[in-house]
Amino acid sequence: MKTKIYKRQYYIDKIKGFYNCDLIKVISGIRRCGKSCFLLSVMEDLEKCGVAKEDIIYLNLDKRGFTNIKTPEALESALNARITDDHFKYIFIDEIQNVKGFEQVVNAFREDGNFSVFITGSNSYLLSGELATKLTGRYIEIEMFPLNFREFLEMKKFLGKSVNSNLSAEFNEYIRYGGFPKVLEFDRPDDKDLYVKGVIDQILCKDVVGHRIIKNKAVFDRVMTYVINNFGATTSLSSIAEYMEKQEKISVKTETLNKYLDILEKAKIIYKCPRFDIKSKKSLRGEQKYYLADLGIYFARNVDARINYGPSLENIVYTYLSAKGYKISVGRIGKLECDFITRTNDEYRYVQVAMTIMDPATEEREYKPFSTIRDNYPKILLTLDPLLQKRDGVVHKNIIDFIANDENI
Repeated sequence: MKTKIYKRQYYIDKIKGFYNCDLIKVISGIRRCGKSCFLLSVMEDLEKCGVAKEDIIYLNLDKRGFTNIKTPEALESALNARITDDHFKYIFIDEIQNVKGFEQVVNAFREDGNFSVFITGSNSYLLSGELATKLTGRYIEIEMFPLNFREFLEMKKFLGKSVNSNLSAEFNEYIRYGGFPKVLEFDRPDDKDLYVKGVIDQILCKDVVGHRIIKNKAVFDRVMTYVINNFGATTSLSSIAEYMEKQEKISVKTETLNKYLDILEKAKIIYKCPRFDIKSKKSLRGEQKYYLADLGIYFARNVDARINYGPSLENIVYTYLSAKGYKISVGRIGKLECDFITRTNDEYRYVQVAMTIMDPATEEREYKPFSTIRDNYPKILLTLDPLLQKRDGVVHKNIIDFIANDENI
């Protein structure tokens, strides 16, 4: 019986215009975020558009029957064996990093002109620069994130799970266990925790340590733990080095730290959010913030399950807006900071994120950066407050409703 697949419509809409394009479609994202299921949903969508099943070729190189495909020759042979006529074909290859030198094969099919190629694979390889070098601009990247809160609610319904009418309770569960799709299949908290921990261990084993030369794995783990535990905090290479020396009694060169952070970024565990000076409209070097691909990463590596709402809410907003295609920076206005500046087509949006502004002092703190911005681009305040403030032309929205309703800024 055919398995029903939850369709992540946003990503379908994003890639649909490239279905018949000769550019190679690279689906990237942290492990277990749903890339394989997304490929299946694209195939399903093609069939609904009238494409015949025999014109869709699918290889999952991690599945039984295909694990012996390790060379470009074996990959080309497996694909050719499934081509029975001269009709235009759609080729889907999952976990393509299993084939060393796959680029020459997918590029050959692209050059043929009678194929549309879609691939997914280990991010530590696909996004390391090698693909970009060998295919030189002949591909597009569709970046996927774990489920956002709206998708979290939709998938629960899709799986036949009950959804609490109190969305705040659902939102707390989403913060605590994250948005890896398979987490929703488990009911017991311990099972959810165990699954997420297994995912993170797999990422570290296969996408980080397994593909990289890390001379001192103990030091790397300390650095990774520091960055994960301080997500959403302003940091720099020098501040990390200072912490390692004073608190961990470890001396680490900034070049080494930079390499470690790059590895974590390429594995899609963390995302760097640079600082941007609003007055000069220029990026600032040095300090930046790092956000997690999924909050489950933090809780999987920490015994303390208490939620720090400040950085957690920022993280949720960051990944939600990133998935929608906004370019995001941390804003600096003199000595003040605006949580996010988003850019689309050279238009800016200023965003502040807070748990609540019920306390007058907190309200003043959150509004103060807005008051120093002199241009007329929209200003948005996102909180968990049920009652929304009207002040100074700032749009105040409830975060839960904002994401659950799939809103833009």
